[in-house]
Amino acid sequence: MHAGFGSREARADGHRSWSRYRSLAVDSGLALGYVGAGLLLGRERPPAGWQPLDELGAVLTVLVGLALLARRIAPVAVFATSNALWIVFITCGYWPVVNSMPPLLGLYTVAATRSLRTSVGCAAVVTGTWVYAGLGNAENSSMPTVLAQAVLFPAVVFVVGRGSGRLAERNRQFAKLTFQLRGQQEENARRALTEERVRIARELHDVVAHHMSVISLQAGMASYVFPTDPAASRRALDTIADTSREALEEMRRMLDLLRVGREDRPDGRADPDPDPDSDPDDAYAPAPGLERLDRLLDRVRGAGVHVTMEVVGSPTRLPQGMALCVYRVIQEALTNVLKHAGPTSAAVVLRYESRAVVVTVTDEGSGAFRTNSVIAPGHGVIGMRERAKIYGGSVTAGPRTLGGFEVRLVLPAPTSGAQGSGDARSR
Repeated sequence: MHAGFGSREARADGHRSWSRYRSLAVDSGLALGYVGAGLLLGRERPPAGWQPLDELGAVLTVLVGLALLARRIAPVAVFATSNALWIVFITCGYWPVVNSMPPLLGLYTVAATRSLRTSVGCAAVVTGTWVYAGLGNAENSSMPTVLAQAVLFPAVVFVVGRGSGRLAERNRQFAKLTFQLRGQQEENARRALTEERVRIARELHDVVAHHMSVISLQAGMASYVFPTDPAASRRALDTIADTSREALEEMRRMLDLLRVGREDRPDGRADPDPDPDSDPDDAYAPAPGLERLDRLLDRVRGAGVHVTMEVVGSPTRLPQGMALCVYRVIQEALTNVLKHAGPTSAAVVLRYESRAVVVTVTDEGSGAFRTNSVIAPGHGVIGMRERAKIYGGSVTAGPRTLGGFEVRLVLPAPTSGAQGSGDARSR
């Protein structure tokens, strides 16, 4: 069973168990409260024509009240039991008011949980019992008053019960729909995460393949020039060492990513389908890096967004996988600008610090423009954070204080690599 699905089912089961215990506690309190109130009321002097409560009357009062314990389990049976005991109570000459509340509560439960026909029948039974009580003490009762009470009281309880039942049903449907929507959102998030991880792994696979091609080329060259130019051969071997080390790191990251992706799928397999955002014509093109940022910026500018880019600090050679991460985060952030900000101004800043590489993409947030330009997006912040996490970095995204939106990527600086030259430059 899927872990997320199982946890949702466990939460639902726990909620239902808690609801049952709470309902039992409420019904127990009601039953005991009615028994206590009935016994106290029975100790009062009854109206003329009714006899005081004795031991038999007390037993009947207790039984009528305790029947309420099962009102949610078997509403119709509980109503029939309490009303039958109430009729016996009246027949024995006791004051009917003492035990009138449990049958009315039983009628309320039936009206809230059962069909209209059953509810109307139970209301008619209460009305008939009320009239029977009035006829049993007709010489001391006002029949117009008895008839009015016999119709009004059950009618009010019936209407309130039906309304409560409809409201409870709507609440149950809403809770069920909310639970289903929450589960669907969680499933969609997991699916998006898995697809993005597989997409990242596919790109890292291209990076590793590129490294292996470089190693093969350099090894051939080293073998060829070794007899005539040992220095060039040594430089080739140094390149092989650096490239192989970098390839091993990228392969480790790729395997870790695929392992996590399989764990997130119910069947334990990676997504075999091709990337829906990829261009079939570019299937064998090298993975993009920082050298392709100019093309990306030109495409965004052509879609109506004024974009500037600034590089601060001494550029450091980034491993190809890390450069791909930077490229994809900038691509995704600018895609979001096109989708949500419209014809506005955006700024990309690539900052090389001593211990980190920091990328910020900000926009002013004006306009409500949609574009048809094809700039392949990932899965939003999910994809950006997954990419950053591979290299021990982080991504934050959110609105700016002065308006607009900002995406910030922070990656640890590579431990080795050649330092570039030049100060801050902008495009």
